[in-house]
Amino acid sequence: MAKALTFAGMAVAGICLLAFGLDLVGVTFGGQSIIVDLGFMVCSGILGYLSWNAYRDL
Repeated sequence: MAKALTFAGMAVAGICLLAFGLDLVGVTFGGQSIIVDLGFMVCSGILGYLSWNAYRDL
């Protein structure tokens, strides 16, 4: 169960990073706020790192 949650965290981080990265370049959602896009990309990067680190500890 713990490994599944770490993989889910990595998947969510990847999806968020992809969605807000595409929004940053203007492909999706209209790209209205660059600061919000960068903030969410940083947060999804942190989530991905924490999930990967937790997976390594298991």
